[in-house]
Amino acid sequence: MRNIAIIPARSGSKGLKDKNIKLLNGKPLIAYTIEAALSSCIFEDVVVTTDSEDYAKIVKKYGATVPFIRDEKLSGDTVTSYDVVVDVFNKLKEKKYDNLMLLQPTSPLRSSEDIKNAMQLFLDKKANAVVSLCEVDHSPIFTGMISEDLNIDGFIKKGTSYRRQDLPRYYRINGAIYLANIDYYIENTDLYRQNCYAYIMKKENSVDIDDKLDFIFAETLLKNKERI
Repeated sequence: MRNIAIIPARSGSKGLKDKNIKLLNGKPLIAYTIEAALSSCIFEDVVVTTDSEDYAKIVKKYGATVPFIRDEKLSGDTVTSYDVVVDVFNKLKEKKYDNLMLLQPTSPLRSSEDIKNAMQLFLDKKANAVVSLCEVDHSPIFTGMISEDLNIDGFIKKGTSYRRQDLPRYYRINGAIYLANIDYYIENTDLYRQNCYAYIMKKENSVDIDDKLDFIFAETLLKNKERI
């Protein structure tokens, strides 16, 4: 099996300027994802796709490959992960891979063990795809829409238990790992169909950085990792 890790890292960011290379505990954010991918020892190549020469210089220091600079047309807010992945394979036609793992740099607490365990699940299940999830903090049973006058009549259904241990478990996509057979992904794009499975990650490994508050939270967790 030839596996490739693809790390998307465009330079534009509205929520937090240059967040992909912003220093987190003294190290560029993207470095955590590169190091986890390399430490897992399951990839033929760890490729960063970026539109920035400055980003490319930084990620190369941490051992990732930057085989090309992404075209400007693939650097906007509306560009999808699928567009980015297809671009990588179009540009690396001479390479033959079996599986891809998309690793977003905004998930710095995802470990090499998470990466290896997700791959093992993928192989054990003979899966088309594996996506990382984590348990939600608060049950969606206690969420809903309200009227403009703020009336909450019937907001909680009658008979609903308030005891946490009585509630069903709900999960969310945490954005840390997207793993798929390449032929399946190119043809279907949908990773939530038959023969696709969930890899459940710990809450403390599932931080997805979008804004300054997320960044501070991740930094706090890193500093207190041994205590968690």
